[in-house]
Amino acid sequence: MPHPIMFDDADPVLARVREIALALPDTTEVIAHGRPTFRCGKMFGNYGGSDKGSKVRHDQSILFIPDEAERPALLDDPRFFLPAYLGAYGWLGLVLEEKSDWAEVGELLDASYRQIAPRRSIAKLPAPD
Repeated sequence: MPHPIMFDDADPVLARVREIALALPDTTEVIAHGRPTFRCGKMFGNYGGSDKGSKVRHDQSILFIPDEAERPALLDDPRFFLPAYLGAYGWLGLVLEEKSDWAEVGELLDASYRQIAPRRSIAKLPAPD
């Protein structure tokens, strides 16, 4: 039995996330477990998630692989959460809204992408700041 769809294609926050994620080289969007995921071979972003160990859902959020050096600081920020399932593999989630800092979202997705993308795809990106 397939997972139920847990997002609205008309969601303006999802539209912004798509714009950022799909601008990265060789990225595709795949619906998995009822949610949009962003991949370059492997997954680097997931739209929507829930808190690990609870049933609290964050339908407007992005799950990503943080830079390990930034992880402790991100976890100290209340906008970030440890997601169910993917949190055990080092992923974090960021709760989003229309007035989110979209440059920050772009930086987080870029860092996540650079951790999983093949070298030939990363070579298509400008050097990080």
